[in-house]
Amino acid sequence: MNISDRERKNAGLVRGLQAECTVLLKKNGDFPLDGPCRLALYGNGARNTLRGGTGSGEVYSHFTVSAEKALEKAGFTITTKDWLDTYDEIVKKSRKAFVNDIKKRAKEKHVNPVFEGMGAVMPEPDYKIPLEGEGDAAVYVLSRICGEGNDRVAEKDILLTSTEINTILELNRQFDKFMLVLNVGGPVDLTPVLEVENILLLSQLGALTGYALADILLGKKTPSGKLATTWVSWDEYPELFDFGDADDTRYKEGIYVGYRYFNTVGTKVLFPFGYGLSYTEFGVTAGKAELDGETVTTSFEVENTGSCTGKEVVQVYVSKPSGKLDQPSTVLAGWVKTDKLAPCAKGTFTVSFDMSSLASYDTESTSYILEKGEYVLKYGVNSAELTSYAVIRLDKDIVVRKVESTFEAPDFEDFKPETAVSSLSIAEEKSGIPVLKLNSKAIKTETIDYNTTVEVTDEVKELLDEDLVYLNIGAFFGGGIGGSMIGNAGRLVAGAAGETTEKLRDRGIPSLSMADGPAGVRISQKYWVDETGAHTVGNEMLEGLADFLPKPAVIMGKLFNRSKPKNGEQIETHYATAIPIGTALAQSWNLKLVEKCGDIVGGEMQEFGVHLWLAPAMNIHRHVRCGRNFEYYSEDPLISGKMAAAITKGVQKHSNCGVTIKHFCVNNQEYNRCFNNSILSERALREIYLRGYEICVKEARPATVMSSYNLLNGVHTNERRGLLEDILRKEFGFDGIVMTDWIIDAVPNLGTKHPKSDAARIAAAGGEIVMPGSKLDYNNMTAALNDGTLTREQLEINATRLIKVIRSLA
Repeated sequence: MNISDRERKNAGLVRGLQAECTVLLKKNGDFPLDGPCRLALYGNGARNTLRGGTGSGEVYSHFTVSAEKALEKAGFTITTKDWLDTYDEIVKKSRKAFVNDIKKRAKEKHVNPVFEGMGAVMPEPDYKIPLEGEGDAAVYVLSRICGEGNDRVAEKDILLTSTEINTILELNRQFDKFMLVLNVGGPVDLTPVLEVENILLLSQLGALTGYALADILLGKKTPSGKLATTWVSWDEYPELFDFGDADDTRYKEGIYVGYRYFNTVGTKVLFPFGYGLSYTEFGVTAGKAELDGETVTTSFEVENTGSCTGKEVVQVYVSKPSGKLDQPSTVLAGWVKTDKLAPCAKGTFTVSFDMSSLASYDTESTSYILEKGEYVLKYGVNSAELTSYAVIRLDKDIVVRKVESTFEAPDFEDFKPETAVSSLSIAEEKSGIPVLKLNSKAIKTETIDYNTTVEVTDEVKELLDEDLVYLNIGAFFGGGIGGSMIGNAGRLVAGAAGETTEKLRDRGIPSLSMADGPAGVRISQKYWVDETGAHTVGNEMLEGLADFLPKPAVIMGKLFNRSKPKNGEQIETHYATAIPIGTALAQSWNLKLVEKCGDIVGGEMQEFGVHLWLAPAMNIHRHVRCGRNFEYYSEDPLISGKMAAAITKGVQKHSNCGVTIKHFCVNNQEYNRCFNNSILSERALREIYLRGYEICVKEARPATVMSSYNLLNGVHTNERRGLLEDILRKEFGFDGIVMTDWIIDAVPNLGTKHPKSDAARIAAAGGEIVMPGSKLDYNNMTAALNDGTLTREQLEINATRLIKVIRSLA
């Protein structure tokens, strides 16, 4: 295997940071092991260890290191080869039945099996294989895969199978030293196996995931991650969180998402938000809170009181007063991850945040406000175990920002807790917690100017109507079908998802190449180049769906005609580095680590000639069933925004490289995602689902934003001018371009109520590029321009913005 120096370097960087993304959920002191030993290795992830999910989140790296392979390389003797071989045969047989069921369902629904099969996850089979392995210790690696296009289900996915439960419990009884390892992209219900005393959330860390497990078992690395999502048993998941309807999804929980709900109503959770153990122990002491203007700063002394080197995460939460607006019990305000601390070592670390960041949205006054009362500051190492240490007192209401509203009210009232949250208990009032008074003059009301205009350049004014239309849609070849259906519509870079139009290159307007993310740069492994551009040898994503096609080889040949060079052109290769999935990066709670991953991606984009990375993905973990949660960071908007900003900075420090934060917005269900209508209040929209984007835009200035497929309160997000122009540009200060997600006419509507989005309406709303582009989009936009429903003035504005970004990257 010919591995490049760049691949080796980046692999080393990823291996060095992986352990920080893992979360130790339970421990009893049996691990780490003293050294390599005879190991009984079981589970569906032992040999087929997952590096990430499927769909746009896939990365075609040179290799993948399984747990089995990594453990053997580390010196372990695996005693369960027969069990692993037998399990592989069972999976092969189950796969055939699974594929046949997909085809059957597609036929019943009258849809293409490709769409029914995209992202579909084969349920874990039940089986009986004797547990005959021996060893000094045992490890069971449990895997779950998720993917774009389908959502998770309870049975044999979120819930463990009876075989898994029985096997895990039997191993726990048989072996003195046993660890359950979770190679998953999202929560699983561990209720039946909680008697296991050592549980590691390994997550999915890229191509070297297996090495992370070996390093942790041997104590070469110490887990230091914290959960970015609450883990709750399936039976405790509330029906309030509407999910799964083809037409409408009602966000009745309002702002009470994740820990904001579970902690407020007192749900007994498996593992709370922010939770994670270490091989060592820490003590945390809060120093004096200081208030400078509106900025709150607190120093914390952290001491390693255990026997291993490790890192801790100190988290600061605030209980806000419930006045006119109801509030969750606590919200995350800031955090700090320590440096490595050796046993007995101490360090002082600081957390700062602005009080205005705690503002709530008042729908009645269309303002972000801080209500008068007591804001109780609390610290801890997870969201469920907090200590109050200071109070910020505000004597009168403050309007932080005055905005305009363009959103319709939902057909329901948001959930509210039965009793108001008490900011400060009687016991805390008597304990002498220091009270700091916030001067209301420290925060000046921000007023948004919605009347700013774009100065169209002379270059754009001279373009023909035809030129403007081509600029507003992605480059397409022929009718714009085929490769575009499966994220392979580019000619500049083989396997790239798409590119801007090539029609104006003779006018000095080059094309931008776009590659999928967010777990690395997703382009083809093998390609060849001729006078028409770069071509993929086969297509990796199509091959992943080949089981669902009647004649894969014939279809590939007809759609792409790229199977092999025709005139002796040399086949080239480019292999990308797979970084940890988004959820795993968030579990690190380490912004420098995440920025380093962005640096890896940006360097490879430069090498491959990719201008735009279609990532990071930053939708909220609203419901455990969402099939793409593994790509997203967290249930908390502060975590999501900060992580997205960090990886954006890492990518965009490289010249000619930009990111595309996605999917804007409330895209929290894969089922019928192009036609599903997310219905929610403006308060929930602004406080939970838009805040992360605002943080990323203001802190990192991403080059582009990708609008989502879904509708928002009855209108497609990509057709909402108030969302794209008023909020994103005027309120958040975004100065890049907005592109759509990949709108494909052939995608079936599984609902009955809502239409597909329309290219002309997208352009009229301020969307600069309709992707991936097709002849249908061109005709639609041209007709609208001719009948006056789309103005040349708007196309000129869109083109001015687009050309500015093109010139900054190409």
